[in-house]
Amino acid sequence: MTQPRILVTGATGKVGGAVLTRLHAASVPVRALVRGEADFPEGVQAVRGDLGDPASLDTVLEGVDSVFLVWPFLSAEGASDVIDAIGKHARRVVYLSSAGVGSEEKPGEAITMFHTELERLIEGSGLEWTALRPTGFASNTLGWAEEIRTTGAVRAPLAGLARPLIHEADIAAVAVQALTTDALLGTRPLITGLELITQEQQAALISEAIGRPVRFEEIALDEAVEQMKAAGYPAELVEAVLPAQAEMLANPEPVNDEVERITGTPARSFREWAVDHAADFR
Repeated sequence: MTQPRILVTGATGKVGGAVLTRLHAASVPVRALVRGEADFPEGVQAVRGDLGDPASLDTVLEGVDSVFLVWPFLSAEGASDVIDAIGKHARRVVYLSSAGVGSEEKPGEAITMFHTELERLIEGSGLEWTALRPTGFASNTLGWAEEIRTTGAVRAPLAGLARPLIHEADIAAVAVQALTTDALLGTRPLITGLELITQEQQAALISEAIGRPVRFEEIALDEAVEQMKAAGYPAELVEAVLPAQAEMLANPEPVNDEVERITGTPARSFREWAVDHAADFR
């Protein structure tokens, strides 16, 4: 039986890159959607296209059986046309959604509302589908990397915010199951990291991984808002993210063993993630 050709979007990002690497290692024919130059292992086909330009996707999708879809925008504008384009060629889509996704009755936080709409469009498309709902990405702490390298400190709000941050390799392992088997068809698995780890503990584990001190300096939410805006983050993102994180102090995300149930291997710890990415913080 011929293996399906899989298109990976977001292939130069942490999660998409991990999915592509895992598929390639398993000798599954894989194609990467790119907007510019990118280096991939020999045997990975890179094809230019843009999710923001659905007309550019016909060539990209030719001969593709399944799509790993990472939506790169903060709204669902244009998503219907992209999903229609996928449906003309492929039979299956695995969508990287979010644990914070809502429903039509309760759409969730502003930052996850586009995920709700994408899931709805995909489920109504006639495609085979899986919607992966991971908790916060461990890789988001790479936003601290420059500050750690230059000052040895993390200045951020909510030192006691505890989240079960998930390693991108664990998301990828679940995604590959969804792309290459029928085990997750029509499901929305909530996948989490191994345990709740506070932001202060995250900094300490990064310190341990890189072998030098990293201190966590807690700042007020108002200061964090100004910092994010000054860094160029869209106002709607800033106004959604920080209140949602503050809410998690009292209502933390759940922790489960879905990664192990689906893949046969327990989720990696944040300590393992920090060791894997120590070079990024040095």
